[in-house]
Amino acid sequence: MIPADDGYSRLFRLDGRRVLVVGAGSGIGRESARALAAHGARVVCADIDPSSAGETARLCGPEATEYPLDVLDPMAVTRAAHEHSGTDVLVFTAGTNVRKRLLAYSDEEFDRVVALNLRSSFHLVRAFGRTMAERGRGSIIGFSSIRAVTVEPGQGVYAATKAGLVQLLRTAAAELGPQGVRVNAIAPGVVETPLTAPIKDVPDWYQAYATKNALGRWAEASELAGAVVFLASDAASYVTGSVLTVDGGWTAIDGRYEPPA
Repeated sequence: MIPADDGYSRLFRLDGRRVLVVGAGSGIGRESARALAAHGARVVCADIDPSSAGETARLCGPEATEYPLDVLDPMAVTRAAHEHSGTDVLVFTAGTNVRKRLLAYSDEEFDRVVALNLRSSFHLVRAFGRTMAERGRGSIIGFSSIRAVTVEPGQGVYAATKAGLVQLLRTAAAELGPQGVRVNAIAPGVVETPLTAPIKDVPDWYQAYATKNALGRWAEASELAGAVVFLASDAASYVTGSVLTVDGGWTAIDGRYEPPA
């Protein structure tokens, strides 16, 4: 006799769920959209670049659609939440960085990083959190970074926005939990994406980052997709207000010293 699996075989399935991925045009956003679609979700691929969003939608399959969205426009975010008011899962990955030491930062650069990394996240959480709360269910997944907890020279403003995002999402989890909405963050380590391409172009810098984690390498964008599927699915039905770190062990061993044998 084959024992009943009590639904465990479908724990990660997302059949029939409507998912909107912001930043789906490339990198982690694209791979997240593809993984979610592979698990049965109906995915809306949102990005400021409609052609890139369209390409991701084609990779996701016939039920996926593209949606042009500039998250720096609050009205556009509100409109997106209204037009996709049935969204079950929101994933947002958009972010930027200006690598400069604090004393060299301009006000314009500070505002640019804060606007995309933190203010737009607030607008997304507020707009989609409201519609999810009204429906009594939903999952919001935002991308923070290991820089929320460990920094280096030249990463101050970026790190501040990622730490702020964690607290924003934790607060949303506390406020929206009673309405059945889960809110979580994913904190990647070093990932090969368009944002990190300038580092890859400098071999010594690229290798230095690779050796900072336990696995001794950078992550592929596709290696973040499993964390997204988990947090979107019923496998994470009791997970909210959490930060899921996917960093190859960077934050576990950062600053280590290997003594001679």
